Amino acid sequence: MPITTLKHLSIAYGTDQILDQIELNIDNGERIALTGRNGAGKSTLLGVISGEIIPDDGSLWRADNLKFSTLSQELPARTNVTVFDSVSAVFFEVGRYLSEYSYLTQQTTSDELNIKRLGELQELLDHSNGWNISHRIEATLQRLQLDPKLLLSSLSGGWLKRVAIAQSIVLEPDVWMLDEPTNHLDLEGIKWLESILLDFNGTVLFVTHDRQLMKSVATAVIEIDRGNLTRYNCGYEDFIDRRDKMRDIELEQNKQFDDKLKTEETWVRQGIKARRTRNEGRVRALKVLREERSKRLYRTELKLEVDSGVSSGKTVKEAVHLGKSIDGKIIIKDLDLIIERGDRIGVLGPNGCGKTTLIKLLLEEIPPDTGSIKTGTKLLVAYFDQIREQLDQQKNSHDYIAEGRDFITVNGKDLHVVSYLNNFMFNPDQARAPIHTLSGGEQNRLMLAKLFSMPANFLVLDEPTNDLDIESLELLEELLIGYNGTVLMVSHDRTFMDNVVSSLLVFEGNGKIQEYVGGYADWVSNSNSNGLTKSLMPKRRSEIPSHQEHKKQKAKQQKRLRELDKLTALIEATEQKLAEMNLQMGEPSFFEQSLEQQNASYDKAAILESQLAALMLEWETLEA
Repeated sequence: MPITTLKHLSIAYGTDQILDQIELNIDNGERIALTGRNGAGKSTLLGVISGEIIPDDGSLWRADNLKFSTLSQELPARTNVTVFDSVSAVFFEVGRYLSEYSYLTQQTTSDELNIKRLGELQELLDHSNGWNISHRIEATLQRLQLDPKLLLSSLSGGWLKRVAIAQSIVLEPDVWMLDEPTNHLDLEGIKWLESILLDFNGTVLFVTHDRQLMKSVATAVIEIDRGNLTRYNCGYEDFIDRRDKMRDIELEQNKQFDDKLKTEETWVRQGIKARRTRNEGRVRALKVLREERSKRLYRTELKLEVDSGVSSGKTVKEAVHLGKSIDGKIIIKDLDLIIERGDRIGVLGPNGCGKTTLIKLLLEEIPPDTGSIKTGTKLLVAYFDQIREQLDQQKNSHDYIAEGRDFITVNGKDLHVVSYLNNFMFNPDQARAPIHTLSGGEQNRLMLAKLFSMPANFLVLDEPTNDLDIESLELLEELLIGYNGTVLMVSHDRTFMDNVVSSLLVFEGNGKIQEYVGGYADWVSNSNSNGLTKSLMPKRRSEIPSHQEHKKQKAKQQKRLRELDKLTALIEATEQKLAEMNLQMGEPSFFEQSLEQQNASYDKAAILESQLAALMLEWETLEA
């Protein structure tokens, strides 16, 4: 049953056409994921559907008495307001009654005026459904594990995100719209959000860069691309296949069109023949082709390239018996860690456990309480921080990247700053605009542009995926996979971690950090519903290897990984040779050769098959 219909709807900001004559039907109970490049119009579409943004043209129909609620990207401000008061405020006047009633009932002393005011508030709440709303707020806070008495000023980003979720869901909307809901949430929070969305009894529209969330939740996907809207009535994985086929078709159609235009342009340049009366129709058709070609909108591509600089020493960082406490709370206890050249390490743990503290310790930005940190030779560090401390919002992008210069040097090449920023999908106007005018995703891209403009053989990334669109994420993955240096990163994007990292540092509580080989899915597969399996349980002190033994184990592991990489390359090369030989032996011309030549080819193919089998056996042995 449709609850919202958009017809021929358009909206533009200045010269940018965000939505162009789009049409859309939304049915009750759907869970629709919106996807598209940063700035494509995802948040704008949510605003149009909710009624917060008025379109320039077209019509919008919504079923009667629909209740909308939006979870925006912005976090609640860190003020001296309690969690209860912050959530109750969404009910406006009734919320103010509840806040005042809660405050007065918590006073240790009561005077006559307070008692009189309590009576007035009770009467007001009786007549405004206030007690039911109060119960709803308390139930929501309990469900989200939020302490109603805590001040917002004391909460981390992850807990502020939970407050924002409480503010939107406590209204019990018919249509719940979420804009980047996983930002600031830890892995447990994201999995909890998945369950909330799956249990929600209504319609869900959400924008997210978390591919695993889309796989788990979405029943349909809407892609916004160059002002157009395409709906795919399928899950995320089928959407990717269908979208890629559509793009291939578009490329082929454009190629055929361009070939036709080229032929006509060649013809018209022949001169007098094109001006004969009988060819005037062909000239007019050429003008139409030119006009159509001029209206074509191109997909901009993100071009990522990192300057890995000189190779670092074999050991990048070495921590021995590292310890750190903050305000009496143990954050890191007795950590032994070796990071070697070429490692790609992910850091996992709940919000507030100390992931950023660990990074700052390793970068020697803060001192440890106990233990020591040794830094390797020839180390060039580039640090992408989570909370954009490096960004001066009043600067423009050009000056932020080049610090007043017009050219920068990347990988030994001099590039104009505007051209370099164009590789990160910034047009000349954006390059000269203040940073505060950029969206969250665009600011993240700008920080990546700054990061990759510096020679670095050790990339430290603290939540690099926040606000990036999915295609930018995939390109960042490819770059990091092919990067020759060392990577240490914090991320709550499960798919990103699986695709990039080779090992994990997991915060397991009470300051304990354990290292595991593999990505997020490998770590989860070793867990059960009751927590960590026996193989992942903390070891007894007698079972914990010494630091020197740990170094030997690390070296052995690195050697194994290098051998696996070499074997994989050999297997791929042998498979390619065998495929080429089989193709040659299937050609008719092959059988025109002499019997001796044919047998030689068969023997060569048999040798390749034998080599491939031996390589696969060796790979399986190393992988076991």
